[in-house]
Amino acid sequence: MPAVRRFRSGKWSVALLDFRQQVRALPKAELHLHLEGSIAPETARELAARHGVRLTIEEVRERYQFKDFLGFLNAFKWVTSFLRTPQDYALITERLCGELRAQNVVYAEITQSTGVSLWRKQDALANFAAMRDIAEQQRPRGLQIQWIFDATRQFGPGPAMEVARIAVQAKLAGVVAFGMGGDELALPAEPFQEVFDFAAGQGLRRVAHAGEVGSPDQIRAAIEILGAERIGHGIAAMHDLRLQRLLAERKIPLEVCPTSNICTGALARQLGTNAAGLQEHPLAELYRRQIPVVLSTDDPAMFHTTIGEEYEAAATAMGLSAEETCDLAEMSFEYAFLPTREKSELLGHFHAAKKSLGLV
Repeated sequence: MPAVRRFRSGKWSVALLDFRQQVRALPKAELHLHLEGSIAPETARELAARHGVRLTIEEVRERYQFKDFLGFLNAFKWVTSFLRTPQDYALITERLCGELRAQNVVYAEITQSTGVSLWRKQDALANFAAMRDIAEQQRPRGLQIQWIFDATRQFGPGPAMEVARIAVQAKLAGVVAFGMGGDELALPAEPFQEVFDFAAGQGLRRVAHAGEVGSPDQIRAAIEILGAERIGHGIAAMHDLRLQRLLAERKIPLEVCPTSNICTGALARQLGTNAAGLQEHPLAELYRRQIPVVLSTDDPAMFHTTIGEEYEAAATAMGLSAEETCDLAEMSFEYAFLPTREKSELLGHFHAAKKSLGLV
């Protein structure tokens, strides 16, 4: 991409390289971020060695190459097999926090795959205590973290309820929401309604992966049956104008992760093609139809991306103007699960930084 390309919006214009620097300097929030998906190959190798498994870095990197959603799930299962103690969870939390600070992320809602931890017969609350200790050390360094405990859909509603109950126990320690990921095609939404209702009744917010590889009906069910307040991915909304109006009217954000959608083959599947590129991603179209969109990395190490690179891709490959890209960044603060006062403070800092960088 030539450095001379310019982005025009209203009264101002900036060169692409300057714009990249400005976006990197903006304070950012990230709302769809899986802790286990942030494990870099070097860290995976270190974790494996802790537990007596010797791997070369090439062997690990080979595991991080996949062509479809099933391949990603298998890679995720493999790397999480080396998370066995609270100290392991502390390590990956510390490494992720370092990456977030380097990207000038000041607020993050990190999803932890509690359903997988329980499936592996681990003490989920002991793991969380170790994670939380690391997270609390970040506040003086300018990074605030809250947590989402995630159930694995294909494990069924019983294990999901166990995750929800543990999330409630940890609510006062920073768990803000209950979510559900995994294979969205494995089971319908109805068996999980009681679980989501329980979580909401106990004061937790609700999120669900839907419309990543599934149809618009998966998104609709997540909203109407599960009461999801944010939708993980949701790119299937591109096919359904009525659903788009529902999302816009109710202000239900889509947590959009473009590079993830390319790497897992989710976008190609939605488009009915063998392969798809970022230029074909529906982010800009959905945003311009007044649907709230928050940009995220999903599993940054496994998809070889950063939040800064996601914003650059939105402004280049996906064609958002500089003003639209900044609006996208602002929405991640607006739709965070934060009390009004804390959200206002973060938005105030964001607006001040945006002005100081000349992005107004």
